[in-house]
Amino acid sequence: MKTARCAAFLGVLLLAVVISYQADAGFGDLFKRAQDAVGGGGGLSDSKIVDGLKEALQIGTGNAVTTVSQVGGYYNNPEIKIPLPGSVQKVEKILRTAGYGAQLDAFELSMNKAAETAAPEAKGIFLDAIKKMTISDARKILEGRDDEATLYFKDKTYDQLNETFKPIVHTTMSEVGVTKKFQDLNESASSVPFVGGFSFDLDNYVTGGGLDGLFHMLAQEEKKIRENPTARVTDLLKEVFGSKS
Repeated sequence: MKTARCAAFLGVLLLAVVISYQADAGFGDLFKRAQDAVGGGGGLSDSKIVDGLKEALQIGTGNAVTTVSQVGGYYNNPEIKIPLPGSVQKVEKILRTAGYGAQLDAFELSMNKAAETAAPEAKGIFLDAIKKMTISDARKILEGRDDEATLYFKDKTYDQLNETFKPIVHTTMSEVGVTKKFQDLNESASSVPFVGGFSFDLDNYVTGGGLDGLFHMLAQEEKKIRENPTARVTDLLKEVFGSKS
């Protein structure tokens, strides 16, 4: 079991996703300390190591959800902001020239607000995926690509997130006026020469944009933690990450 314990332990080391405090030690030092702790009989059980990994991922996914759920979490972040649909962008200049700039801006802002409102629902779904994580999952994450943890969550949660987000997005779009703003914009565009109306599924577009933004943030934070390991912020993480003196 020593090899499995080492792999799982290093998985904990590399994947404390999104914990936002800087560590003094470099990656090489932490890597060596992890090996020393396992090789020297650090006394940590497989269950405790897996619990440490799950706790780290719970903190990380919770922080990611909080980031996108805050006011302006999507709209104010150019990396995940949901843009105007492609068919609208193609005629955006014409519409702005025709005096519909304010309608375009209001429509774009309201789409992002809808995604922001739905995002908190991801927390419970991520937690369920974390509870089901196995040592085999941890090894795959450790030995995989730089975004392997994000891919794990995407594989395990995307369909459920999509199913959960869509009705919330639909309801929220009605409440914050997305649907009405789009209808007004579509009606206005129909009267502009060379533009005409738009045809796309607004619910799918906003839901897809919201999920893309959420997983983008997970990937960014996973890359960050792999390159720059961070401090331990709970008693369990301190024990699991603790080095031999």
